[in-house]
Amino acid sequence: MRQIDFSHLNQQAKLFAGFDAQDEHELSRALPQLMAELDFVTDAFYAELAGIPEAMPFLEGRLDALKATHRKWLEKIFTGPYDDEFAAYMHKVGVVHVQVRLPERFMASGIGLISKHLIPVLAQQFRDDPERLGTLMKAVNGVTVYCLIIMQVSYREHELERFMDVTGISEALYANLSAAYRKKTGVSSD
Repeated sequence: MRQIDFSHLNQQAKLFAGFDAQDEHELSRALPQLMAELDFVTDAFYAELAGIPEAMPFLEGRLDALKATHRKWLEKIFTGPYDDEFAAYMHKVGVVHVQVRLPERFMASGIGLISKHLIPVLAQQFRDDPERLGTLMKAVNGVTVYCLIIMQVSYREHELERFMDVTGISEALYANLSAAYRKKTGVSSD
């Protein structure tokens, strides 16, 4: 597996997601009020997934373990710290999804389902403080997109490894070809 610069990945994911220090603060500040609701969000998430026939093979016989892992993940996205280790953890979450052959589109739709079930909880819990609700919804959007960006890198890395394995192209040759392509087209490496 190729070496990943988690510091660079972390910074880029935050930048592209618009996830900033204020968002980090808002998430940790909200967790005590949301802690009891995270089980509800997890249960609603998996209840919805159970209604998607294509998702069933990934759930069968593993639902309790998946719920426990998901619940811990939800808590972690509210607690951080959102550093290089967090980026490595999120990448590993992506790797696990790759290893079980979960289609990549499930990752993006899963983030959508989390938001679908988390936003009404936020609206209920912070209904008396619309300004805080707005900043918290921005923070939740930022952290979930940030996580998705990092997890999707796992899929790209996996596809690249498969490509190199199938074609016999070495990593050095691939890097040289990529650099030549970027130079010729003006496409950034990020």
